[in-house]
Amino acid sequence: MDYTRKLFDKLSVEQVKIELLNTAYGNGNTFLAKLDPRTLFIWYIFFGIVPWFIHNQAILFSMFIFMIFTTILARVSPLILFILTLGLISQAGYMVVVSWFFGGNLEVLLPLMKLTLKLSVISLASITVFCSMDPEKLSDGLLSIGVPGQVSFSIAYGYRMLPSLLEEYHHVFLSFRLRGKAPDKNGFLFWRVIVYFCKLAVLSFYPLILSTSKRARTTVEALETKGFSFAFHNPSVKKLKLAHLKFTTRDYAFIGLSTVYIVLIFILF
Repeated sequence: MDYTRKLFDKLSVEQVKIELLNTAYGNGNTFLAKLDPRTLFIWYIFFGIVPWFIHNQAILFSMFIFMIFTTILARVSPLILFILTLGLISQAGYMVVVSWFFGGNLEVLLPLMKLTLKLSVISLASITVFCSMDPEKLSDGLLSIGVPGQVSFSIAYGYRMLPSLLEEYHHVFLSFRLRGKAPDKNGFLFWRVIVYFCKLAVLSFYPLILSTSKRARTTVEALETKGFSFAFHNPSVKKLKLAHLKFTTRDYAFIGLSTVYIVLIFILF
């Protein structure tokens, strides 16, 4: 019972909100967080695309080990790693079931394992990069590589709003539970309770969408009052905003060590 209680505490809405905030703002002191965002983008372009074109299992496994190391450096939240692991296991599991259903055998496991390994490398690279940048740093990095200002701002704004939206959704969900009536009988394998909570989960989205629309209108009016559109189309404002971005010895060392490691595994395998 104690382990069950601890598990539910970890999966509570408040704990999820804390994990989201830690992911967005709590990793500022790590080695990767001190790198220039453009360095992380360059690094991610390689590890997010190249694994699709590699079929050597030894090279993929070596890249996977390297991704585990960078994930540890980034201090990624255990909740995010748990969700990633659950997604990879479920995806590989249903592929195996479907393959066997259509007449496959154990030989299908090897290509499925290779595909799962590729997805693991790419997913860990994504988590490493985006957990190492807070919303402002991510927004400035995207703006520096030519992404439109409205798009970069929207991503940073989404980061900031996600915890608030999650908390508001939880309040709406609880209000539906207070005004509703739970099933008198649980049914076989609690199917009545599951259907009831799924229905409430869907209904809770409608008030949240309406509230978000009202909040977005207020936010847009406040931003335009402060010259939001003019600032993003003014080169001097953009130059001033991105003046703090610069490549340092740490950036060159990180790219250099990553390059040496990749060259070595391609030579060895």
